[in-house]
Amino acid sequence: MASKKLEGGSAPAIRRDPYEVLSVSRDSTDQEIKTAYRKLALKYHPDKNASNPEASELFKEVAYSYSILSDPEKRRQYDNEGFEALENDGLDMEIDLSNLGTVNTVFAALFSKLGVPIKTTISANVLEEALNGTVTVRPLPIGTSVSGKVEKQCAHFFGVTINEQQAEAGIVVRVTSAAQSKFKLLYFEHEANGGYGLALQEDGEKTGKVTSAGMYFLHFQVYRLDTTVNALTMVKDPETGFFKRLEGLQPCEISGLKAGTHIFAVYGDNFFKTATYTIEALCAKSYEESTHKLQEIEAQILRKRSELRQFETEYRKALARFQEVTNRYSQEKQSVDELLKEREGVHASFSVVRNIGGSGSNLSNGSSSKIPGEDSNVESPGEDGGSDGKEKSAKKKWFNLNLKGNDKKPA
Repeated sequence: MASKKLEGGSAPAIRRDPYEVLSVSRDSTDQEIKTAYRKLALKYHPDKNASNPEASELFKEVAYSYSILSDPEKRRQYDNEGFEALENDGLDMEIDLSNLGTVNTVFAALFSKLGVPIKTTISANVLEEALNGTVTVRPLPIGTSVSGKVEKQCAHFFGVTINEQQAEAGIVVRVTSAAQSKFKLLYFEHEANGGYGLALQEDGEKTGKVTSAGMYFLHFQVYRLDTTVNALTMVKDPETGFFKRLEGLQPCEISGLKAGTHIFAVYGDNFFKTATYTIEALCAKSYEESTHKLQEIEAQILRKRSELRQFETEYRKALARFQEVTNRYSQEKQSVDELLKEREGVHASFSVVRNIGGSGSNLSNGSSSKIPGEDSNVESPGEDGGSDGKEKSAKKKWFNLNLKGNDKKPA
């Protein structure tokens, strides 16, 4: 899975021009925008402004503005049509856990357990220490792995040194946790002052019994699938969530690394405890088959995303037609039922009996309730007035039966 850029923020209630918020011009380069964002994000980070609620709002505004200007497509849309073009585009909401109270942290943990991913910002202390170059960097040679435990809102830094051949082949850095710890995999760029600036981050995601995150620098476009974009939509409307699922694909802005030492970090993102992890650095040359397969699958997923966009239109039309005919079916069924019921009532009106179930049935013509032709005398008992008469009568009927073959006299 590819990595995403620096985290964005939720849209503020009153939106200012992103260029104005970041104090950059409309023709600023990506690097100038990134530098401005880093400076302002650290300035207004909630960790450093716990007693200043205005700083928290400014931090959100800075993050929101950067989430627009750091994305080429969103920046183009904004430049052409303004905020309206973004259509409440569900820019990712970030939550700074270090600034949450205990109760709010509990709620955040519950949401995470319910399957609604909640993004978190990286502690200002970690970012500032990295920028100042005061972090401890441990070596992580290609083809090796290191295991450890990192405290929440802390980070372990690693240096991965690659030569020209490895850089040309491409490298992969992965972090896994069998304990399903919550963590982030970070990639830092070297700054002019000797420090490190955050460039990419990848949130760990659960797959079966393992949580993992990976960054793939393979010289072709690799995408990450941001599951938080449509997480709430999937819960509320799984059908819509399915069609929007692949819209969470985001291209990694870095597809390859040059020879030299590159800085990665594992950031403890658990709510209450340390994060257990294993980090490994691999050369793609040893995984040529997997590399080719990944490139092929990435292309297939992009085609599938395009197909789904077209199919959704077709599906919505068919669904609307289906709902139309099912509604017609319900109406027709009700109409037929009512007609047959009315028909039955009309049929029943052709009768002299008003109330068949009554004890003394009244007739419309005043005649007797007895059926015509029926003997009006009630069958009387036998001559002896007892039940024996009935029994003898019954036996007589049975004995008078003309059974086949029994009426012939013996020769």
